[in-house]
Amino acid sequence: MRLGIISALAEEQNGLIEAMESPNKASHGMRDYTAGKLWNVDTVCVLSRIGKVAAAMTASILVEKFGVTHIVFTGVAGSGDLGVRVGDVVVADSLVQHDMDASPLFSRFEIPLTGQSHIASDRELTRRLAAAARDFLQNEPGSPQFHRGLIASGDQFINKRSQIAALKDALPELLAVEMEGAAVAQVCFELGIPFSVIRTISDNANEDAAVDFMHFVQTVASRYAYGILKSFCGQT
Repeated sequence: MRLGIISALAEEQNGLIEAMESPNKASHGMRDYTAGKLWNVDTVCVLSRIGKVAAAMTASILVEKFGVTHIVFTGVAGSGDLGVRVGDVVVADSLVQHDMDASPLFSRFEIPLTGQSHIASDRELTRRLAAAARDFLQNEPGSPQFHRGLIASGDQFINKRSQIAALKDALPELLAVEMEGAAVAQVCFELGIPFSVIRTISDNANEDAAVDFMHFVQTVASRYAYGILKSFCGQT
């Protein structure tokens, strides 16, 4: 396995490159890709920046130029369900682009000419990531919870109760909302690359989301990503 680890922001990946053995950085397409051994796993880490196009481009380059065989996206997300609290962790069983709507030519959420709307993550990779998340959360204060289910992505920062209510009405199984995961899912689906997406809940996707997001990403996000990925790599 050559693992590609993507995050949108530097704070979501702090410490990972420092933990690498013999890191080697290469720049391509305005991004820095750092390859090395991460807890004995051959790994390439990269920041995609925010949004679906940025994430899709990054995932494609990871596969086509850097030869990764598996991809994990790690970062933060807004809650999409009352049972999912700030500090909880969500691992995606499937992902949907909530702003994809080519109706009436295609059904709402369906990616045109693919026959897909909800793209399933790789079962084994997701099982391992879920086990790592559960293991990490056991020692966290505040009793954060682990969830598996649907994550929705779109090129919008969801920060209004009305927005999340409308998405929940259209996607009742929704657990979290973010801006990259489903784009990575589409790339991996089309290239035949196993992938998984893990998100720590940073905010409630409401009017306080921007303030909560920035505070959380600066103080908690990287510690969660570091701990969970260390446990994940240790399973290999």
